[in-house]
Amino acid sequence: MSAPIAAGVDRGVELFGVRLLGVDEQNLRKLLFTVGLFVALYAVTKLLGVVTRAVRGHAARRVAFWTGQGTSLVMFLVGVVGFVSIWFDNPVRLATGVGLIGAGLAFALQKVITSFAGYFVILRGKTFNIGDRITMGGVRGDVIALSFLQTSIMEMGEPPSMQDADPSIWIRSRQYTGHIVTVSNAQIFEEPVYNYTREFPYIWEEIVLPIAFRDDRALVETILLEVASKETVAIDELGEPALAALTERFAMRRTEVAPRVYLRITDNWIELTVRFLCKDHDIRGLKDRMSREIMARLDAANIGIASGTYELAGLPPVRVRLES
Repeated sequence: MSAPIAAGVDRGVELFGVRLLGVDEQNLRKLLFTVGLFVALYAVTKLLGVVTRAVRGHAARRVAFWTGQGTSLVMFLVGVVGFVSIWFDNPVRLATGVGLIGAGLAFALQKVITSFAGYFVILRGKTFNIGDRITMGGVRGDVIALSFLQTSIMEMGEPPSMQDADPSIWIRSRQYTGHIVTVSNAQIFEEPVYNYTREFPYIWEEIVLPIAFRDDRALVETILLEVASKETVAIDELGEPALAALTERFAMRRTEVAPRVYLRITDNWIELTVRFLCKDHDIRGLKDRMSREIMARLDAANIGIASGTYELAGLPPVRVRLES
């Protein structure tokens, strides 16, 4: 009784007595070596992933991220070199195969190639890192994953001033919407990428407060400064060294870190704007705490929020008819 699969030096591979076209003993060995190579690379990648995920903490997240990126690149290169070494032992066949495959891929996979190139630009140019808060391809949020072709972003809402932006988000603050959006790495060649946390993990925020002309604006300014200084004192201490390093690296003009109040006169009221430095996350919570304390102190001082007022200069004659 003959074996189901048979192979010989001078003949091809036969399966149940049927000769398989284009399959010989040499190709079969190459196929087995290829499968074994990719299985081994997959096992090593998974093992390193388990080891890096076992480490906890914010700093460990970045270590795990870069370890994963380095592992992916090394495994990819080893896989390509191993595949080429197994199947293209003849340089002539290699040159012909690479030429044909390269021409086809360059035409059919233009976006894929661009995305792959964008991956290396992101890493080499340090455009963003995992955990950074960015705007990329019209999506605003925090980077949670980066692969050869795509970037995954945990989407966040937008303040009322940006509600008309595209795409429109229903959450009216910079908090997570629950959407994980996948963006092609090719977007870095099409649109600017805004990074809010790469070099300086703080942003400037403002609270605008309109008051009537008759109110004590000096007292209101004092309240705004005291509340802002109280809520941002830790940020002030942390922001000063970071700002010094930023100005030294980019030769930018040094800006005042401490809270400051700006005054503007309008037709209906005096507008006081307190500008302060805050961390890139939990801005809504910070402004909520500040707004509550500001309102409580304004109520205690009997100062209200100004609103639009209208003065009627005159009325036309009015005729009234009374009926029994």
